[in-house]
Amino acid sequence: MRVLVTGAAGSIGRAVCARLAAEGADIAALVLDDAPLPAASHVVVGDAGDPETVGRALAGGVDAVVHLAALRSPDLGSPVEVFAGNTRATFVVLEEAARRGVRRAVIASSYSILGLRFAPHVLHPAYYPIDEATPLQVEDPYSLSKQVDEATAAMMHRRYGMDVVALRLPFTVDWPDLERVARASRDDPAGMAADSWSYLHIDDAAEAAWLALTRPVSGFHPVFLAAPRTLDPRPTAELIAEFHPGAEVRRPIPGRATPIDTGAIERLLGFGATRLLDVPPL
Repeated sequence: MRVLVTGAAGSIGRAVCARLAAEGADIAALVLDDAPLPAASHVVVGDAGDPETVGRALAGGVDAVVHLAALRSPDLGSPVEVFAGNTRATFVVLEEAARRGVRRAVIASSYSILGLRFAPHVLHPAYYPIDEATPLQVEDPYSLSKQVDEATAAMMHRRYGMDVVALRLPFTVDWPDLERVARASRDDPAGMAADSWSYLHIDDAAEAAWLALTRPVSGFHPVFLAAPRTLDPRPTAELIAEFHPGAEVRRPIPGRATPIDTGAIERLLGFGATRLLDVPPL
């Protein structure tokens, strides 16, 4: 398998490249700035929103695409730069790949598509556990870009027959950052309330991407994923009652269980997160 990975120099991108390399995949990497990527056989430096650059990254043919390149927060540029840059890159990468016959893609969507994380107002989900039918409450350009990215992926399936999995990633980092945020949440759980205290280790994100590339999938599938437990030591039901009191709790959430329903990705890909943060009790 030859796979194009965009945003390959980012933390998730490097984890994805390492996972692909472990399976013997040939990796073409698209990066914004030149960086050493020993796992990749072909590296192109440039903007994922530029068709010519993406064409060079696809040169020689690829079997699938993992599209991770994006501005990951509305604070990383102006509203236009974040929204237009992210949505243009997703359209260009999928369009250029599809026109060349690529029929499998994985894109990085986000838990932030719900609108809670970056909203200028305090928002609450309509209900818990959160699932793919949870209403979106988008108020910021980053979350809006993810909503459009998913619509773009759905269109690519209808237009070209490209099968696409959109991974709605929660807070996804390596151990040091997970430990740092867990310590902060222990002191003040309000800081992670907009994230529903959910997380994912980058290596689990890479595993999900690998499964999304290789498991039998037909159509467009947006799926939430998260570690099975939160990074806060308090019971999840207590956190919800305190910080999201208006949210309907549709079924019991025991102990520190994540308030995100990961059933869809489990059924679709057989994925379950295994890298779990050791959170000491209070």
